[in-house]
Amino acid sequence: MLITGAAQRIGAAIAQMLHTAGFDLVLHYRHSADAAAALKAALEALRPDSVRLVSADLLDPRAPTVLLDAVRGFHNRLDALVNNASSFYPTPVAEATEAQWAELMGTNLKAPFFITQALAPLLDAAGGCIVNLVDIHAERPHADHPIYSMAKAGNAMMVRALARELGPRVRVNGVAPGAILWPDQGLSDAAKETILARTALARPGTPEDIARTVRFLVCDAHYITGQIIAVDGGRTIQQ
Repeated sequence: MLITGAAQRIGAAIAQMLHTAGFDLVLHYRHSADAAAALKAALEALRPDSVRLVSADLLDPRAPTVLLDAVRGFHNRLDALVNNASSFYPTPVAEATEAQWAELMGTNLKAPFFITQALAPLLDAAGGCIVNLVDIHAERPHADHPIYSMAKAGNAMMVRALARELGPRVRVNGVAPGAILWPDQGLSDAAKETILARTALARPGTPEDIARTVRFLVCDAHYITGQIIAVDGGRTIQQ
């Protein structure tokens, strides 16, 4: 299994959950070498020789080949691809730049497509599956984040389009998180309270909530493809 953006936050929780489920892992990271090494050590303390690390800048056109080579060099088999890596930051319309467009579209849309393209033959050979990390803001645009929201909307369509293109051998699904981890840029307490007040369960979720849903889609959802599960505490049913 390959997980992109796996060193920290939701990606690390997914790695831990799927390692516990018995999968050997190729974990991608970009800058978080120390966190990736620590995660690898912790997982291999439980099951030796079960994790490989690969570093790549997903905006580099060579990245899909780098990831493919890492998978081939480990077990030469791929049962699942989790497209988790993402960039997220505000881009108000009056201030947005082409560089921001390239980065946000690149990490959230272009990279997962071309990674999937490169790895599709291995997934097909194994009868594997793909899980994309989408976002509830693929359907409800996030204020001051138009480029990110548009990129995730494209990612959501990717799930549906590739489910059709890669079937019947490969299943493709998505998970759309809601309020799971607050962004690194930080939010005021008032902003957090406003978000949670619009969430039916009135509390944030955890990375483990996302990881359990990914595990379900990988391990148990044998007749589900082209679907996106919102893990948002009921945020998208509220006004």
